[in-house]
Formats: sequence, structure tokens, C-alpha cells
Amino acid sequence: MKALISVSDKTGIVELARDLHALGVGLISTGGTAKLLAEQGLPVTEVAEVTGFPEMLDGRVKTLHPKVHGGLLARRDTPEHMAALKAHNIDTIDLLIVNLYPFEATVAKPGCTLADAIENIDIGGPAMVRSAAKNWKDVGIVTDASQYADVIAELKATGKLSDKLRFALSVAAFNRISQYDGAISNYLSSVNFEAEKLSEDYVPERAQFSGQFNEQYVKVQDLRYGENSHQQAAWYRDLAPAAGSLATGVQLQGKELSYNNIADADAAWECVKSFDTSACVIVKHANPCGVAVGANPLEAYSKAFQTDPTSAFGGIIAFNRPVDKAAAEAVSKQFVEVLMAPDFSAEALEVFNSKVNVRLMKIALPANYGDVRNALETKRVGSGLLLQSADNHELALADLKIVTVKQPTPEELNDLLFAWKVAKFVKSNAIVFCKNGMTMGVGAGQMSRLDSARIASIKAEAAKLSLQHTVVASDAFFPFRDGLDVVVDAGATCVAQPGGSMRDQEVIDAANERGVAMVFTGVRHFRH
Repeated sequence: MKALISVSDKTGIVELARDLHALGVGLISTGGTAKLLAEQGLPVTEVAEVTGFPEMLDGRVKTLHPKVHGGLLARRDTPEHMAALKAHNIDTIDLLIVNLYPFEATVAKPGCTLADAIENIDIGGPAMVRSAAKNWKDVGIVTDASQYADVIAELKATGKLSDKLRFALSVAAFNRISQYDGAISNYLSSVNFEAEKLSEDYVPERAQFSGQFNEQYVKVQDLRYGENSHQQAAWYRDLAPAAGSLATGVQLQGKELSYNNIADADAAWECVKSFDTSACVIVKHANPCGVAVGANPLEAYSKAFQTDPTSAFGGIIAFNRPVDKAAAEAVSKQFVEVLMAPDFSAEALEVFNSKVNVRLMKIALPANYGDVRNALETKRVGSGLLLQSADNHELALADLKIVTVKQPTPEELNDLLFAWKVAKFVKSNAIVFCKNGMTMGVGAGQMSRLDSARIASIKAEAAKLSLQHTVVASDAFFPFRDGLDVVVDAGATCVAQPGGSMRDQEVIDAANERGVAMVFTGVRHFRH
């Protein structure tokens, strides 16, 4: 049995080679890998000795040779193939260990030159990987260090690799090639090439959106059904999910997550991550129905729940701080579909032991969790895809433009920033009443901003919450004064809106007439 080893990332390769050698596997290798193995006292044959042809062109040509690809592609159960190998003095290669030049890591570096990017496009590696993966019945193809242990375990147990493992390795290999080629395509089709600037240190300008968009995802699980029971669905994650994202979560207990659970959980989790103090977000049908900050998780939850207890029934709840026993006991009194937090105390987990259907999700948050966001957002349309940079805009006090005679108080300004954060996660048209770090009424997803304003007031009245002296955030401008009049009639004394309407002055005049403060944010938060 012979193994060909050619790796860029040499993590764990010496240990793997030692194990292979101990099992009687002959080692063939290339360049730097062969030198490393020889320095470790392992008997290794360089590829140049196998091919009878030296490595050339700075290592660009070394494995692109019939004695390599013939040894990988020959079908052992086909007499004609084996006869051809014998006629040309070609030995079979039974195991290929390859990882590719680090193209993705190279182009991710600031200031990467076009020359560096091109030089890190692997040619021989992918060619060998494809040959071995195609001939999976006879050849094991290893493309990642995480596979080393399984390969050695089977070889030690049976002296060979099973069909099941070889096929799984082949699938993983073709997946890796697809990822690699996609990354190359994304990079090259984003380059704004300027021939007159071409040099070894040429760092090209790149378009934000490449000419061809290639994305790769890995399936997390099949789902029982999709948005509705007659639809089929599965959940996928990014190849390298960001720390603190929903896809990194671990389900601690409860029923299997559904399609709608996951969609709503993401809405709640992204919203709660936008706060840097202890916060709780309750989401129902993709909209926050209660959001609050507090001194601790219990206080934040209690305030958030007050906003709309009716909608909170069967909702998704997210905390950005570990859940303790007090918060767990409060939440356990309501029907909750999913409860998410960075962690749960042992006492909190004990509270939910008897509620076996409640889905508990633990999602570890990095120190800079507020900065960890998706860079891009996608939306599928008929035979196409809409792609945009994510709405990660954060509003600061200095961004606010006060446009009325009346000035907001410091307390109102703080509540305006809070309300604006919430409004970003409410479906348009969005109207959010807030006071003292708590949502008091939320109007979402209406065709008319006027209706959203009325619904927010109705919600507050149903929850027996007074809207007197509240602030209001509107995700887009008021096109007429009528929407402003509704929120002021309800009790609001300060309003934040983007501005930018042809009738801005009419709305400003109305605010002055009503004796309320108004600020323009200069940015809107449509969420469809």
C-alpha cells in the first residue's frame, strides 16, 4: 500500500505519516513535505523519483504526470487498466493526502497583491484530488486534518479503508474543490483590472459584488417541514460560521427546531446582540413584540414581557447574558418555543428539566459580540438572487439632528437610541414606542405607516401600558403629518425618524405645533 502526501498546511502530518509507516504503508511526498518527513527520520520517496522527472517552474509542475495520475485513476477491477500500468511501469497509489495552497487566506489579507493571489491558486493539488476522488472505490482521498484519525483507526482495525469511508472522503474532496474554485471565481471576478498598473506589487481594486457570486453552505440538519407543513426544508450554515452566530449554537434540550423556530430565533438573537447591557428580546412571527434592557436578565425579561403578553405566548426569547434561576423561573411561567442565551446556570437548567418540549439554545458570545454580524444579506427572487450589504448601521447621539424648537431631554435621547435599535428589527412599516429602556408598543408590517402607528397604540392599550411621555422611532420618514399626530395623540413627546421626505417641513411644523421634540437620523431601516 502506498500513500502520496502533498500538503500546504502541515498540521498533524508528521504524526499521520508515522502512523502510516508503522502500518507498513510506503510514503511518497513532494518538496517541503518530503523534506519535513525525512528530517523526522521517516523513509520517504520523493515524487521526482517516482516520475523520473524533476520538479520544475518553482514547483508548479511536480505531480502533473502519468505516473501519478495513472496510479490514482487506474481501476483495480479492470484488467486493461492494470495491464496499462504494468506496461508503463506505474505503481498504484492507494491513499492521497492533500490540502491546497491557502488561496482563501491569502486574498483575505489586507493589501494582497494580484501576483500573490495568482501564485496561491493550486493546480496540481486539485487535479490529484479529483483523480483520487473519482476513483474512490480504490483510493482514499484525505483533504483535511480532521479526517486523519478516522483513516488511521480503520487502517489499524482492518488494514484497509471501508467503502463507506472512501465514499465519504470522496464527497468531502469534491466539496472542497467546489469551495476552492468558488473562492477563486469570487476573487477574480471582483477585480477591477487595470493593465497600466500591473506590477508585482499591484493591489487591485475590487468590486464589492463580484461578477459571479459563489457561496458554499454545509447542511446542519433536515427539518420536519418548512414554513408550512406541505413544504420541505433543511438548515444550512456557512462554511466558517462567525462566533456568536445562531449557527454556532448548541441545543441543550427540547423538541427539534422547526423552520419557523430558526427564522424567528435568528431575528431575536440578532436583535438582542445589538445591546451592550443586559437585554431581553421576545419575538413572534419574525417581529420583536417585547424588548427591554435591565440591571439583570430577570428585570430585562419582566419589562419586555409587559409590552405584549398576548403575543409573547409561544414566542422566542433571547438574552444576551447568562440566564440564572430567577430569570428561568419567570420565563417558565409562560409558554415559550425557544429560549436562547450565552449560557444557563445549573439552577436555571433544573427549572426547565420538567418542561421537556422547551428548546434551550446555548450560543457562546465573543467579547466583541456586538460587532459580529453578517456582512451580506440575500433574498431569493424568481430565477435570481438579491444581494446587499447587511444593515449594520449603528446610530450615535452625534448623528441625531434636532429639527424642532423643543429639545429632547437626556433621558429621551437615550430612549430614542434604544427605540431606534429596536425599530431596525421590526418589519416595515415600523413604529416603536419606548420609555425607560422598554418597548411600550410596537406596530409592524403594515402597508401604511399610519396603521402601524395605530396598531402600536392599540397594543399598548391592550397591555395596559400608558404611552404618556414616551418616545417613538419610525423606521422611515413620515410622508404626511397624520402619522405624527397619531403617535402624539397617544402620548409621545419625542420622535425619531430618518427625514428626507418632500414634506419634511410640514411634519416639522406639525411637531412644533404639537409641542414635541423631533430628531432626524439621516438613515432609514426598511426591513421587508
